Amino acid sequence: MPKPLDPNSIPKYVNQLFIPPVYEPTLIKDAISCKVKGHFYRVTISKFKQQILPQGFPKTTVFGYSSKVRDPKTGELIPDFKSSPGPTFKAIRHIPIKVQWVNNLTSPQPLAVDPTIHWANPNDMEMPMPPFPPFPPGFHLAQSPVPIVTHLHGGETEPPSDGYPEAWFTVGEEITGPDFITSRYYYGNEQEPTTLWYHDHALGLTRENVYMGLAGFYLLRDPHNQLDGKCSKLPKGEYDIPLAIQDRSFFDDGSLNFPSVGVNPNIHPYWRPAFIGDTIMVNGRVWPNLNVEPRQYRFRVLNGSNTRFYNLTFSNQMPFIQIGTDGGYLPKPVQLVSLLISPGERADILVDFSKLSPGTELVLTNNANAPFPNGNPPNPQTTGQIMQVTVLDKPVVLPSRLPKVLNVLPRLKHVDKTRTLTLIVVGDPAKPLELLLDGQMWDAPVSELPLVGSTEDWQIVNLTGGAHPIHLHLIQFRLVSRQAFLAAQYKNDWLALNGQPPFDHPTKVLPVDPYLLDGPINPPAHEDGWKDTIQVYPGQITTIRARFAPQDVVVSIPGENLFPFNPAVEPGYVWHCHIIDHEDNEMMRPYKVRNPHEHCSCLYTRE
Repeated sequence: MPKPLDPNSIPKYVNQLFIPPVYEPTLIKDAISCKVKGHFYRVTISKFKQQILPQGFPKTTVFGYSSKVRDPKTGELIPDFKSSPGPTFKAIRHIPIKVQWVNNLTSPQPLAVDPTIHWANPNDMEMPMPPFPPFPPGFHLAQSPVPIVTHLHGGETEPPSDGYPEAWFTVGEEITGPDFITSRYYYGNEQEPTTLWYHDHALGLTRENVYMGLAGFYLLRDPHNQLDGKCSKLPKGEYDIPLAIQDRSFFDDGSLNFPSVGVNPNIHPYWRPAFIGDTIMVNGRVWPNLNVEPRQYRFRVLNGSNTRFYNLTFSNQMPFIQIGTDGGYLPKPVQLVSLLISPGERADILVDFSKLSPGTELVLTNNANAPFPNGNPPNPQTTGQIMQVTVLDKPVVLPSRLPKVLNVLPRLKHVDKTRTLTLIVVGDPAKPLELLLDGQMWDAPVSELPLVGSTEDWQIVNLTGGAHPIHLHLIQFRLVSRQAFLAAQYKNDWLALNGQPPFDHPTKVLPVDPYLLDGPINPPAHEDGWKDTIQVYPGQITTIRARFAPQDVVVSIPGENLFPFNPAVEPGYVWHCHIIDHEDNEMMRPYKVRNPHEHCSCLYTRE
């Protein structure tokens, strides 16, 4: 039997940072003008071995993505390049993409699948009862086949292409989920340029599939934007680097170590509410080094971890500049010395190495407790370190001056509806049975039914002891405020009003105003942009303003659909906690956009 690998035995900064190559598209051209009108990709999901640990350690079995890519150094076309994280999509605004997602996972899931939570269940197995078998072997009918469905996180995407959790499919599409429509997805790329990412989203299996490696970057550019076009002064090419930060644990045979004993093993034999790894991985390599020239770099930082927040600083306390959030450029550059980033969030930052001497070695460090904010501090020798940067002896290139205004965002002043929604733990907070959104289970009747074109404030009331990254599909929203409140008193009154969750009735709203403390805290400058994932802290009410219309629309009218597709079609969308161990066990709810003119004329057609 393999034994857990001691993270202190892994040499740091031996691995060089892996930068995923870019998918090579098949161009779709207009028959008459020959103008490119779309890109097509065929992307296969499969299992293979990859060198994640330094050379000399065994390779690690992962799930990953493969397709044709072009070698960035030689220009050679590689017809079937496999990696985890997968290769990067480089999309151009207003040029749509079609992706044929292919499930080629022909062997069982290596990690424990818990069939006692609400999950994809491709074999339609009955709910098992205790006593439960240990894992391995677990339940044969739960381990195979492996369902997958891909979500473009942050994408302004039509419902059939959004990666709905019950739109999963197994190898060869032999078995499909109840909401499966197609495995060929269409991404219109009409939204603002930004850093998106794609990852698996199968119901009750997201934590395993993402942990095994199913994630990758999707970078959307706009040639007509001053910051993206040919004349842009921002770092580009080899100086524009995506960084996916994830924590992992390993066995000494190189395999991934994921918990297989639940916190309530007589109820959920394998599910745990949090995964806290003992090793840090960036772009699929443990504790890598990046050699940099003495100039400015652009880092597109993604927290791709299951549970862990990161508070990132450089070991010399050098400042950096944040220019973008989840959904695009910030209104203005923001100088920071630290950045707190939660699972699912992205931050677009500029780091200037031009003032550092050749040979300087910097460590990107982390000091965020895990779980955040009340968990244990990271070990300074292991999870307190992310990666190293080494400055090369090259000519110095000074950074260009940034524009004072990076982006002009629509002013969302009018609010058509306010919703009050709670985050709640069921059972002992130390050993929860599940976590819920507004006291409702995944399969309860849909309760969030926003009208297309409308603007809503969502007051998210955190009644748990931890922070949660809350993610909405389809749209980008704005942070309005955070405000302290009488959490214990509100929780008692809310439970007295509604009873103990989960509910078999619609949740009754308890107004928050009588419980508010102090005044609202306005968004910090680095969060004052488009967001699709927001940090919701314990003891606070976090208010977001969500407009169910395209990002760049100046004025939207309730009932008027300005999306280039009908957002009201099946299967709809979801909102959830992006601690994916929570998401997998009920902390996710469907929502449906109402469109009174369901037969809208779309601005594009698909062939």
